[in-house]
Amino acid sequence: QVQLVESGGGLVQPGGSLRLSCAASGFTLDYYVIGWFRQAPGKEREGVSYISSSDGSTYYADSVKGRFTISRDNAKNTVYLQMNSLNPENTAVYYCARGPKATTEPMEYDYWGQGTQVTVSS
Repeated sequence: QVQLVESGGGLVQPGGSLRLSCAASGFTLDYYVIGWFRQAPGKEREGVSYISSSDGSTYYADSVKGRFTISRDNAKNTVYLQMNSLNPENTAVYYCARGPKATTEPMEYDYWGQGTQVTVSS
């Protein structure tokens, strides 16, 4: 049974950091792209970052480039999203998802976690 479980969200002050985790089960990371998406109230779900299965190549949305870092630990079957220099515009529910190819199109991803709330506020 394929499952993705996010953790690590919470309340953080502007300028702070959080590390999100996406624990995968029922499949191995080696063969899939794992993407991080976020959805703020009243906004569409947007792709934040992904990491490729084949060569570990990564993608970042322009809005997070230089502040967010995606990584994976195949031994733990877990993908991480390190988020630094957070600002209120980063407030959203963050989801990880499994996909067959490197894309930010949510429709291409077949399994999703339940999401973890990130709130950036003073």
